[in-house]
Parts: sequence; structure tokens; C-alpha cells
Amino acid sequence: VQLQASGGGLVQAGGSLRLSCAGSGLTFSRYNMGWFRQAPGKEREFVAFIRWSGRGTVYADSAKGRFTIARDNDKNTVDLQMNSVKPEDAALYFCAASLGGRVTDTVSYSIWGQGTQVTVSS
Repeated sequence: VQLQASGGGLVQAGGSLRLSCAGSGLTFSRYNMGWFRQAPGKEREFVAFIRWSGRGTVYADSAKGRFTIARDNDKNTVDLQMNSVKPEDAALYFCAASLGGRVTDTVSYSIWGQGTQVTVSS
């Protein structure tokens, strides 16, 4: 069972970046998926969530209006489109899979990817 996150890199403030997460070894379409991030010295925080069906999303206030989460159950992928990126968006971004529980809580997610780094230049 594995989640592989990719797409991170260096982006200029105001620019865009698309993160992708590919699942393998799991019945991907059964799982709700989330994106979290963790900056140095800070706790891991919720960014976005999408229900197993793709119908139903939740965003952190910091992501609303700028980020979009989407999934393709045929390809076992979930993406996070990041627009109007800000310096405070710089962090290690993780995708995670959940079968239930509070969508903003890390403890609700049983499978985690390794993280992909987003660096923002101002």
C-alpha cells in the first residue's frame, strides 16, 4: 500500500503549482483523500479533502478560493491545484487516505504519502 506525492518545487509568489498523489496497492475509490502540509517547526495542518466519490470537498480557510482538490478514481490519483501561491504556503505537502472520521484530523487518515516540498519565492 503506497501513496506517492509529486509535483512540488519552487514557485514564485502569485504563481501556480499542481501537486499529484498516486495510490497503489489499495482500493483507491473506497478512500476519502486529504492533503495536509507541515512547515518547519509547525504542526501538520489540514489543507483540503475530497470524498471517495469525488462529490464533496472541504478546504481549510487558508486554501479556499485558491486551491482545488480533484480526483480520478480510474487513474488512482488525487491532485491539488494551487493558485495565487503565497509565501506562507511553503511547506512539505502530504496526501493521505481515510475511511472515515473528522476530515480535518490527521488521526482520521490511515495511509500517508512521503510528502512533496513546496518552496515559495517572494
